[in-house]
Amino acid sequence: MSSIKYRLLFIALLSVIFLILVGILLAEKSVIGAIIALIASIFSVGYGFILRAKLKREGKL
Repeated sequence: MSSIKYRLLFIALLSVIFLILVGILLAEKSVIGAIIALIASIFSVGYGFILRAKLKREGKL
């Protein structure tokens, strides 16, 4: 059984929180906040993929 990569788990949870925040801010009719949350979610997902690829290249994943 593989061990949990807490750094990747944290990034994944942060991405999900940002995506939930997009929905909440759109429901509250805060378009600017929703755009900021969407951009933050894109960056956090992208960073997660970059980190995963780096760990895979190093053989730590």
